[in-house]
Amino acid sequence: MEKVYVGIDISKDSLDVAVHACDKQWRFSNDRAGITSLCKMLMKLKPILVVFEATGGYEMPLYFSLDEAGLPAAPVNARQIRDFARSTGKLAKTDTLDARIIAHFGYAIQPVPHPVPDTQELKIAQARRLQLLEMITAETNRLRGAPKALKRRIEAHIAWLEQELADTDRDLKEMIENDPVWREKDSLLQTTPGVGPTLSATLIAQLPELGTLNRRKIAALVGVAPLNRDSGVFHGRRTVWGGRANVRAVLYMATLVATRHNPVIRSFYLRLCSAGKTKKVALTACMRKLLTILNAMLKHNAPWSYTPC
Repeated sequence: MEKVYVGIDISKDSLDVAVHACDKQWRFSNDRAGITSLCKMLMKLKPILVVFEATGGYEMPLYFSLDEAGLPAAPVNARQIRDFARSTGKLAKTDTLDARIIAHFGYAIQPVPHPVPDTQELKIAQARRLQLLEMITAETNRLRGAPKALKRRIEAHIAWLEQELADTDRDLKEMIENDPVWREKDSLLQTTPGVGPTLSATLIAQLPELGTLNRRKIAALVGVAPLNRDSGVFHGRRTVWGGRANVRAVLYMATLVATRHNPVIRSFYLRLCSAGKTKKVALTACMRKLLTILNAMLKHNAPWSYTPC
C-alpha cells in the first residue's frame, strides 16, 4: 500500500490540504466543523505523516484534533519549509502551493511526529505573561512624553497591566505546583544560583527536552551552540544562530545574574574575559555552560552542588 504524506497550510480562516504525488487538493474552514471534517477525511486516507507549520497559535485547534484522532502529526518550523521550497526552486507562494510543498517536505525529510506536549497550557500562560510585559514597557515609554491630560489614564492602564502580570505569575506558580512532575523539576532547577521562577517555568514549558539530550544537542536546540563558517582555506568566526528565541532571551537574563552570584559561572566568565574574550562572547559561553549544568541536573535528578577548590 502506497504511503501517504499529507501537508496542511494553515491560515486564520482556512486549512489547505495536499497529498504528496497526488493532484487532489482540499480546503477546509479553520474552525471546529472544518477540522472535524478534515480529521474524518484523513482517517480514511490513513497517512503515515501529517505535516503543518507552527503558525503562532492558529495551528493548535488542528493539532489537538489530530492528536485526539491518533493521527501522526508533525508541526514544523515555518523557516524550514520556506528554505526547503527555495532549495527545490519553488519561489512562488500561495496557500495551494504551500500545502504541496509541505507535503513534499514531509516525504523528503520525514520529520518525527509527536503528540501535543503536556506543557501546552503552561506555554500559553507564559505567552500571555510576555505580552503583558511588552504592553507595560510600551505604556511606560508613552508615559514619558504624554501630556498631563493623558498621564493619569496611562498610569491607570499600567497599574491594571501590572496587576494582570501578578495574577498571571500566580497562575503559573499554581500550575507548576499542582503537577508533581513539573514541581519536582522546578524544585531542582531553582536550587541553582541565578535560576529563578521565570527561567525555571520557561525551561519546563518551552524546553521539555531538557534532561533527555546530550549537552551538544540541547545547546543547539536553544541556539547557544557555536556554528562553523568554513569554506576551503577560509575560516570564519563561529556564531550562534537559530534555536528557541524565547528560551534564549530568558536564559540570557538569568546568566547575567549567574555571573554575579553563581560561583561556577562567575569564575568561568572571569576566566574567559581574562583570556581576551569579549564580554558578549564570554556571556554566550556562560549561557551554554549554565544550560549544560541544568541539563545534567535534570538528567541525573540531582540538585545543585558546588565544592570550592
